[in-house]
Amino acid sequence: MDKKTIVAGITQGDINGIGYEIIIKALADQAITDLCVPVVYGSPKVAAYHRKVLNVTSLNFNNIRSASEANPRKVNLINCLGDDVRVELGKSTPEGGQAALASLESAVGDLTGGRIDVLITAPIDKHNIQSDKFRFTGHTDYLRTKTGSHEALMLMISESMKIGFVTEHLPLRDVPGAITVSNILSKLRLLNMSLLQDFAIRGPRIGVLSLNPHAGDGGLLGSEEKEIIIPAIAKANEEGILAFGPWSSDGFFGSGAFSRFDAVLAMYHDQGMGAFKAVAFDTGVNFTAGLPVIRTSPVHGTAFDITGKNEASGNSMRRAIYAAVDIYRNREMYHEMLRNPLQPQKIEIHPEHVDELPPETETDDHAL
Repeated sequence: MDKKTIVAGITQGDINGIGYEIIIKALADQAITDLCVPVVYGSPKVAAYHRKVLNVTSLNFNNIRSASEANPRKVNLINCLGDDVRVELGKSTPEGGQAALASLESAVGDLTGGRIDVLITAPIDKHNIQSDKFRFTGHTDYLRTKTGSHEALMLMISESMKIGFVTEHLPLRDVPGAITVSNILSKLRLLNMSLLQDFAIRGPRIGVLSLNPHAGDGGLLGSEEKEIIIPAIAKANEEGILAFGPWSSDGFFGSGAFSRFDAVLAMYHDQGMGAFKAVAFDTGVNFTAGLPVIRTSPVHGTAFDITGKNEASGNSMRRAIYAAVDIYRNREMYHEMLRNPLQPQKIEIHPEHVDELPPETETDDHAL
């Protein structure tokens, strides 16, 4: 059976940021058009402006009116903005937000309508995109609402680690109140399922981070570990999820112990994001797990400070495209396996058999 040709929708992001630069640099790789059919949702005028600023002559866009017209051997572009659009490089403007939203709405409409197979989003400015049509903290919440999904999980992926988050774009002062047994358990379920169906990992092992320094230090530095996180891990184990912890994040990442797990669940944004970007800023990918559709993006933002200087790397965008296609293929394989299941095997949970972390993690006393 021949593989389905995957149509990959790509949003332009903020027109005053590095969105077009990383799109152009990523799609200049011939391997992309060998892998999928790219369809950029943006503006021929804006694309031409950025190509001129970057002095790019090797990549041309094939202008089309709908995804159904996409040429499988070219980089296609759908005009979502019309001709009356103004680019102001490096500036956060209302027009930049409106253009980003127009691109996103058009692409998501095609994604949920089955006209494209996967979505890769260029960076937006979360401030200037706010409007009556967009009152979200980012792509994750927007896509969860548009797809009618009850929950979603922001999952950062790279060759060396995968990190999900219990709380995402939430003020730090509000994080402790959002750390509940039900929230942790919900994210563990989403993460475990994603590892199974999106990454084809059998019996995935998940390391769970603590909330407080030194995993609460036996209650001296906080009680959330004993009262919330450990009970959530126990409930996950009862469901057959191989979750372990909680580990203190400094030693967990500093010692390299994260490499012993297929994924990590962090309690809040910066706890996991700092470690992730330290090792994969240029190559990491942001994936929205738990949705019926597939969406990835680069891990960085609009980078207004370097827009137009030809300094942005296309690596993260390129890998986001690769990841979206890989995840699509893995889901196909997973659902095919469900249609033709083998005899199920019982997985025994023995947390005491997990490899001990080095003493410097200072978490051994708090692990299950």
